[in-house]
Amino acid sequence: MASQAANLWVLLGLGLAGILLMTKRLKKTIKADFGAFIQKLELLPPPQPAPPKAPHPLTGLTFAVSDVFDIEGFVTGFGHPDWVRTHEPSSRTSPVVSTLVEGGATCVGKTVVDELAFSIHGENKHYSTPTNPAVPARIPGGSSSGAAVSVAANFVDFSLGIDTIGGVRVPAAFCGVIGFRPSYGIVAHTGIIPVSSSLDTVGLFAKDPNILRRVGLVLLQLPFSVQRNPRQILLADDYFHLMKIPTERVSKVVINSTEKLFGRQVLKHENLENYFTSKVPSLKEFSSQKVNGDLKISSIRLLANVAQFLQRYEFKQTHQEWINSEKPVLDSAISAQINEALAMTDKEIEICKSIKNEMRLAINSLLKDDGILVIPTTAYPPPKLGSKELFAEDYNRSMFSLLSIASLSGCCQVTLPIRYHDNCPVSVSFIARHGGDRFLLDTVQTMYSSLQEHADTVAKSKLSRNAVNQEQSAEVAKEKGNQAYKEKQWQKAVGFYTEAIRLSGNNATYYSNRAAAYLELRSFLQAEADCTKAINLDKKNVKAYLRRGTAREMLGYYKEAIDDFRYALVLEPTNKRAALSAEKLRKVFQ
Repeated sequence: MASQAANLWVLLGLGLAGILLMTKRLKKTIKADFGAFIQKLELLPPPQPAPPKAPHPLTGLTFAVSDVFDIEGFVTGFGHPDWVRTHEPSSRTSPVVSTLVEGGATCVGKTVVDELAFSIHGENKHYSTPTNPAVPARIPGGSSSGAAVSVAANFVDFSLGIDTIGGVRVPAAFCGVIGFRPSYGIVAHTGIIPVSSSLDTVGLFAKDPNILRRVGLVLLQLPFSVQRNPRQILLADDYFHLMKIPTERVSKVVINSTEKLFGRQVLKHENLENYFTSKVPSLKEFSSQKVNGDLKISSIRLLANVAQFLQRYEFKQTHQEWINSEKPVLDSAISAQINEALAMTDKEIEICKSIKNEMRLAINSLLKDDGILVIPTTAYPPPKLGSKELFAEDYNRSMFSLLSIASLSGCCQVTLPIRYHDNCPVSVSFIARHGGDRFLLDTVQTMYSSLQEHADTVAKSKLSRNAVNQEQSAEVAKEKGNQAYKEKQWQKAVGFYTEAIRLSGNNATYYSNRAAAYLELRSFLQAEADCTKAINLDKKNVKAYLRRGTAREMLGYYKEAIDDFRYALVLEPTNKRAALSAEKLRKVFQ
């Protein structure tokens, strides 16, 4: 007896230990802050000015910054512990951060970035990967992964990141928030660790378009001007073909919203690729220099190559001395990409700079002062954590083809979420000319609610169409079942009726018809169950009562069978079959 008690305590102890271990694992999987923050802190705004002066424009807002922005007294970590180990605390705070604090916002912490802010995946082996609040099993996107997560999880009202070739736009798209990449050079880079000096911009995350605009105007220090609406909205049709999800829904949302708000149609630019080929002649020269003159490579792919080559070359130029002297342990993919930059010649760099200038002129010429270019933000939904897809050539080529337009032209871009597809966030991007940042922010504020409304409408209409199609298919299956029943192919009839039920499970007739086939097969229990389901769906289904009465009679449930036949008579007083069956059972068993 004592031995049994001892064994019981051992089992209980092992069970509790297992529960505790599982709890620890769950805590590691999703941290309280979703793994977004690398350091909590507090930078408080100055006191409010005395009336009649207006309060600070960002009063009451909180924000976080990616760990590439200097904050006095803290080491800027750059996503790598070896960088932290080899650098001193900052002696001053980045002017960008100071401007927002002085504008009334409170900074509450620094957020995780990819290793050396180099990737667009959001995975950091040193500090773990922040959890994507929209889809926890998938990557958050990078490089400013923590900043996007902090907004998506409602820890802050907005956050700052760095966007080189997608560092803000990708995590915004993957986490389902708004991401803003301002025009290149419009925000000072002082007090920010550079990744690629000719591509880097300070980016902004928010959930609310009004907050995005409030912060954007302070961040960009833009003067007051009258709000303008776009006169033309161009949808890059060939770029939408890069998407790996159905594109019709995305484009339809933009088209419907534009027509409702502005009373004008969206213009489809069917071949933006050819436009870039004609307007960016240096692409041909780049092709001959870097891809062996393979002119079959599209301008879309060439632009992606140019952006990636520039990023790697400039990163190497800026950080080569630290890499050589400290010999940090770098991710193998990052090391390989940085080493690719060794072969870049001065001639090739000049070609890349020419492409950047020509791209800006091409976009400015296309959009002028009042145009918006619409493209997908990303080609793919967020891949699963640790997925091999991240390193697939098609994935990277498609992603960078879309991201390179704004990166190389220096034009401003906003990423806007428009609901979900297969439980993953879907977004679309608006691009305006270089310097059109206020115009772009105004357009987003005007269109955001309408975009969400039409996204809901399109999603519901799609569900409605699917439901109609399923109902039609169910009717076809039922008719096939009826034909099989007439031909006395009872089992075949059961199969067709089962298919009809799978497609439209709330139709009483399908269950009642299948019950009739089951009766012929002498499957009385199944017949009774189907009739009960049919009656629950339709209380006036006379055939279901008759067939359930028959099934119950054969099962020996005579009282219940009599009740079914009598209820059928209530519904149809002249039904002879119900009257005869009820009377026969009454005489024999009552």
